[in-house]
Amino acid sequence: MKAKKLIRNAKREAYAAKQEQEGRNVINWIFGILIALGVIYAIYSIVMVS
Repeated sequence: MKAKKLIRNAKREAYAAKQEQEGRNVINWIFGILIALGVIYAIYSIVMVS
């Protein structure tokens, strides 16, 4: 029984670590897209004013 519990806990911890890494990856993509959109909007605004 104890071996099964240790295996289950190890799998749970590995899954949690994987989820955390994927979550960070998603956050980085979201910030990257927002920054890119901000730059595009700034260029668009400068072109429209000129």
